[in-house]
Amino acid sequence: MFYHVLRRLSTGTVVIRRCAGQTLRVPAISPAVVSARSFSEPVQNTVQPPFDASLLDVLVCPLSKKPLRYEAETNELINDELGIAYPIVDGIPNMIPQDARLIKKTPETPAQE
Repeated sequence: MFYHVLRRLSTGTVVIRRCAGQTLRVPAISPAVVSARSFSEPVQNTVQPPFDASLLDVLVCPLSKKPLRYEAETNELINDELGIAYPIVDGIPNMIPQDARLIKKTPETPAQE
């Protein structure tokens, strides 16, 4: 059995050496075929994938463990209690507290007696 293993290894290395010496021909790609995007220019006419609102049943704020509210205008998940907004990037909520944006909390009106 040991002989067969060595034979397979040696045969495999010979094939590899034989293949490594050959030149691979790759067809040239013209610049018109490849779409390049400059990262210095703003992206225009990009459509964000939709956010699945059924995720709101499961998602909670990682800091307060309270439910979140989806704001369609800014494409963010809002925690009204803490006044922070979690961005949604490519349809995926970014729930990292360091990436959250502070928003101005609306002052609570005192209860009238």
